[in-house]
Formats: sequence, structure tokens, C-alpha cells
Amino acid sequence: MNFIADEGVDMDIVLQLRKDGHDVIYIAEFAGGTDDEIILEMAFVENRLLITRDKDFGELAYRDGRAHAGIILNRLHELHSEAKAKLVSDVVRSYAGELEGAFTVIQPGKIRIRKMQPK
Repeated sequence: MNFIADEGVDMDIVLQLRKDGHDVIYIAEFAGGTDDEIILEMAFVENRLLITRDKDFGELAYRDGRAHAGIILNRLHELHSEAKAKLVSDVVRSYAGELEGAFTVIQPGKIRIRKMQPK
């Protein structure tokens, strides 16, 4: 799968997904400080799922109706970086077919996948 990881995402998540064979662009590696709207558009144009911990992307998708290829919001603040990476990797592996075009929230012990309806 192809992903774009927002700069707030732990590097361990990016490295684990790459190790799993996924193509991951990490904003922090080349374009830190890029506006959320530009990141979301880039992900959509390049057909990449966006991984973030920033709830603003949900507002862009729901409130503003912005197009996206899929958003994965990780709410894993209390976990260590390695545990976050394992959990995100497991979710991607287990739910790969459901993530595209969906808004997914990953929390410890809970995964919510909601397909977005176009406006």
C-alpha cells in the first residue's frame, strides 16, 4: 500500500510500514511545516492513505468535504513508539481492504473504520 505520514507521526511507525513493504512518504523528511490542506491533497492526488495524529484532517474530510484516499488517525499517545508501530502495522495488515477511502481511528483496544460518503 502507499501512504503519506504527517510529520507528527512517530518515525517508528514509518520505519515499520516500510519494513512491511509499503511505500511511505514521511512529511518530516522533506517538507516539515506543510499545511494540512496541501498534505491531504497530495495524498489524494497520489492515491496514498494519510496517517496522522492530527484531528484537523478529520475536520477537513467531514466538515469541508475534502477528497481523500483514506485517513488513518492514530490516538495512541500513551503507548511507546515501538508499540504504536506494531499496532498500526497490525491494523494495516488486518484491515487493508477496508482502509481505502475510509476514515479510520486507531486507539488501544479499539479500531473504528468509517467509509466516507462523498458530498
